[in-house]
Amino acid sequence: MSDATFRLESSEGDGDAKDVLVDLAAIVGNNLRRLRVRQGHSLERLAKQSGVSRAMLGQIETGKSVPTIGTLWKVASALGVPFARLIATEGGHRAQVLRRTEAKLLTSNQRQFTSRALFPFDGERQVEFYELRLAPLHREDAEPHAAGTRENLVVAKGAVEISSGSERPVVLSAGDAILFEADVPHSYRNLGVDEAVLYLVMTYVEAVG
Repeated sequence: MSDATFRLESSEGDGDAKDVLVDLAAIVGNNLRRLRVRQGHSLERLAKQSGVSRAMLGQIETGKSVPTIGTLWKVASALGVPFARLIATEGGHRAQVLRRTEAKLLTSNQRQFTSRALFPFDGERQVEFYELRLAPLHREDAEPHAAGTRENLVVAKGAVEISSGSERPVVLSAGDAILFEADVPHSYRNLGVDEAVLYLVMTYVEAVG
């Protein structure tokens, strides 16, 4: 997903989103510091490996800055962990219901792209499930994910062109699916004049703690 500015939104309204944003900054900061220290990285070393400045990493760890979704992908890839590990909270093993009305969305400033996690951020996992929505004629470019990461996409609505690395773009219509390697630059482009809806299953080589 691109490194354009993203923010969290609540399906309930902007008031809830502000509280979520504050909570997210603290959660990401704590998780980043714990993972970095556990792997023996200094801020300088992680900055070189991720391409994210030392100053920005420091602001993220102290909860002073909420990173863009693109920055999170870069840091997660450098640490070799699934994206969700950076925004995970502790949780139990009982059934969890994720109400649509309570969903928190990662949304671009222009609202041309939204990503809704269809799983709880409650610990390490090897598979993640997302709902993606693309505005008419919008193209969303994605950073390479951790080595070995694969994406399995199905189009629920619209016609979408998927590009992955040096492979030829593939056009998918409603009901079509694709499985591809996502550890290379890739993109999703809505070819229609209406919103496109996709469901994404992202699989990592292993769940890293």
